[in-house]
Parts: sequence; structure tokens; C-alpha cells
Amino acid sequence: MDNAIYLALDFPTWGVTERFLENNQLHGVPVKVGMELFFREGPSIIEKLKANNHPIFLDLKLHDIPTTVKRAMKNLAALEVDIVNVHALGGGEMIKHAKEGLLSGSSTHKTKLIAVTILTSHDKEIMNNQLLIPGGLKDNAVHLAYTAKQSGADGVVCSVHEASLIKEKCGYDFLTVTPGIRLAETGFDDQKRVATPKFARENDADILVIGRSITKSDNPYQAYWKALEEWGHGVK
Repeated sequence: MDNAIYLALDFPTWGVTERFLENNQLHGVPVKVGMELFFREGPSIIEKLKANNHPIFLDLKLHDIPTTVKRAMKNLAALEVDIVNVHALGGGEMIKHAKEGLLSGSSTHKTKLIAVTILTSHDKEIMNNQLLIPGGLKDNAVHLAYTAKQSGADGVVCSVHEASLIKEKCGYDFLTVTPGIRLAETGFDDQKRVATPKFARENDADILVIGRSITKSDNPYQAYWKALEEWGHGVK
């Protein structure tokens, strides 16, 4: 995909979001819309962003019984965003139904379906001791990615630290979408497995999701272009 860096719009309302994008001249940049904003504004937020030419990753992480997810995805398909996602822990049957829902909901737009492997806010201790999932982070992420691929997903959300292994297992046309991206001078906040754009590019990430490193910056416009420069597509 041509759009390499999606800006996470982690804002409470459309008004706050619109002011941020306008004030910082981030017109038409790829954006990620998550639960906070979508659950407040509903589908209208997608139409408003599309009207301003923003490619959109709709990050709702659906996780329910297969039939429910299929019906939800059929509705979401009508929004014609670029990317939507489910939780890979929902299982292969759920992912298959999600893809069927997307395909049946729109005959003209090809939304990419990706599956979340292990959240970047989770580490091995949380995975093993709280979720009671045995094994290592990387092994589990690769296994979930392969299950997603076999079930019709176009890619996964994963940590940068698993992206190369997932490519080896699933093929280099299988998308790796990586959150937990931070510019070098910013903190890690609640993310445990983080990386810089440069590190992500060197480790087979296809698409980056960046939020607070840009939105909390003193100069978000400059921070966005710095991220692009690190990634390798910005103006040198």
C-alpha cells in the first residue's frame, strides 16, 4: 500500500479532531480512527474525513461470534475505508466470516482486513500470567498471523519486533501494520514493545501507526514529516 504512516486520531470529538488537523496543516494525511472517536461520532466521522481526502484505518478490533462479526463487517464495508480490523484471538472461523462480510457489503471498494495479534501494551508476563496464554510473544504472534492469513486476512497488526518473522511465515505480500511507533525523543507511555520509524522500516513493517509522538508534539506538522523522513519517504 502507498500510505505508509497513519496518524492515530486519539481525540474525544470531531470538533477537537478537526481543529487539530486544520491548525497543524495535516490535510489529507492517512489517519487511524479508533473506538473513542468512532463511538462518539459514529459513521459521520468517516464521511467527514473522506471529504477531506484522508485515507482511513478504522481500528475497532472486532471480537465476537462469527455471525455477529460478519454482519458488523457488512455494515462497515459500506463506509469504504482503506483498512479495518478484528482480533486474531477470535479464531479462524471469525476471521473468515469477517472477510465474507466485507466482500458482501461492497462490490466496488476493496477494504483490507487485518487481524490484531498481541497488543503492544502486553508483554510476556501479561500474556502468560494474566491471559494464561503459554509460550513466547513472538511465537504466539506468528501463529496468530498465520491463522489469520489462512482465514483470508490481508495482514495483521503486530509489534515491529515480530514483523520480520511474520513475513517469513506468511509471505512478503502479507501486510504488517505496526503501532507502538515513537520518534526517538519521545516517551513510551503505556506501550511496552515500541520502535522508531527507522527501526520499523529495517524490520519489515509495511504500515506504521503513530499517535502521541505527533499529537502531543509542540509542532505536530514537523513531527509528522520527521517520521516520514525517518521512514524513508520524506523530503531530505
